[in-house]
Amino acid sequence: MTSRAFVSLIGAGPGDPGLLTLRGAQALAQADVVLFDYLANPELLRHCPQAETIYVGKKGFSEYISQEQITALVVRKAQENGGQRVARLKGGDVFVFGRGGEEAEACVEAGVPFEIVPGVTSAIAAPAYAGIPVTHREAARSFAVLTGNTKEGGAHYERLSGVDTLLLLMGVRNLEQISADLIAAGRDPQTPAATVQWGTTPQQRVAVGTLATIADVVREAGLEAPAVTVVGEVVRLRNTLRWFDLASTRGGPLAGRTVAVTRTRDGSSGLSDLLRAAGADVLEVPLIRFAPTGDEAALHARLRDLSGVAWLLLTSNQAVTELFLHLGNLGLDARHLAGVRIAAVGPSTARSLEAQGVRADFVPATPGARHLGAELPAAAGDLTLHLTSQLAEAELGEALAARGLRYERAELYRTEPAQPTENAMQRMGTAAAVTLASGSAARHLAALASAEFDPLGLPVAAMGPQTADAAREAGFTRVTVARTASLEALVEAAAEAASLRS
Repeated sequence: MTSRAFVSLIGAGPGDPGLLTLRGAQALAQADVVLFDYLANPELLRHCPQAETIYVGKKGFSEYISQEQITALVVRKAQENGGQRVARLKGGDVFVFGRGGEEAEACVEAGVPFEIVPGVTSAIAAPAYAGIPVTHREAARSFAVLTGNTKEGGAHYERLSGVDTLLLLMGVRNLEQISADLIAAGRDPQTPAATVQWGTTPQQRVAVGTLATIADVVREAGLEAPAVTVVGEVVRLRNTLRWFDLASTRGGPLAGRTVAVTRTRDGSSGLSDLLRAAGADVLEVPLIRFAPTGDEAALHARLRDLSGVAWLLLTSNQAVTELFLHLGNLGLDARHLAGVRIAAVGPSTARSLEAQGVRADFVPATPGARHLGAELPAAAGDLTLHLTSQLAEAELGEALAARGLRYERAELYRTEPAQPTENAMQRMGTAAAVTLASGSAARHLAALASAEFDPLGLPVAAMGPQTADAAREAGFTRVTVARTASLEALVEAAAEAASLRS
């Protein structure tokens, strides 16, 4: 059998998830395993929902894992299980001080096929987002990219005398010495200079000075890694071209705030786009994954024979997806449902049904299981079949039974916890607010509590009263409820919740 072993060394770009290349997104979607580091935005993992993800945590002088260990892990994962597709997601560009060459060499030595997917380097992107072009016809016709890491010795700065723009990566700690060395090599101390921290992200900060003063300016401003320092006349253009700073200033109610979006492991969130439009820095945290039902034979037997069922109850978008998946596996389609009426728990689930060509016969005026149970237009003795997960709350069945309706539940799929990465947990702890779209998400988030991480202290924005109740029962005390069952209302609730963050 031919091995599937293959490695994609992918440049993740400088931080803005929108700067990942199309080829990078495609390679992530094909991956079985993804290794990502500190500078790769975790949001990019939305492109690989089914992959095993491993945080390798390279962060300057505080590495969690050595480069040699990472390189060995890339090869080992590619060779496991008869061969796997491995994506190594690296901040910036693979070959611009990313040590991608070493990882590629290891693949060659091990006989593992690989590809290089270039990324947008922070050396150019961070200055661009700060309004500083690295070249300009009237100010700079050349540039050089230097490492500020002096472990292997200083650069030959005297050789750079004819280069107009210098770009220093990983140089914050050594900025004072590097500036002195450049001046000693003949660079004018009054040359404009700027340092850009967390370029292209909502946390971007910029300090401006001269080559002689930039180290002091950066220190006083409290800027730290990751940062790019620009030295050259092009820095003067920032006053005219600082587009991103001004756009952030004009941002919406969540400008400069981090909002954690809890979602399913294999889902993508349209909510994230709306939050970004409101100025938020979005952290997507998978808390739930969907798994196949534990008894497919029993489910299929029930779906084949719906005789006697008066109402089919669907209480999530996933239920709609799974229902039509199983009908397809049985060689059936929507026509099989012609003999029953269908109720959706809310407008979002109803829209999922419409996408399958089926219009819900009933949707409660207020979304939620309790409202569905109280308002369903069924007669006493009618049989209702609830297609749901193994974690369905008892509220719906109890409400129907109290009205004399017969309630039956079939396990359509299973809901299981998904463990967030250590990096995601750390970032979530500092979030201004967390969005919750289901009671399961609330319970799974509460279960992550530890000595190092207390999610119960986070302000949360809940999609609907039922989710809010589940959040309170799980121990959350600062709960804001979306006024309507819409993503737009959830964004408003997130902004209100964020205002509670001390």
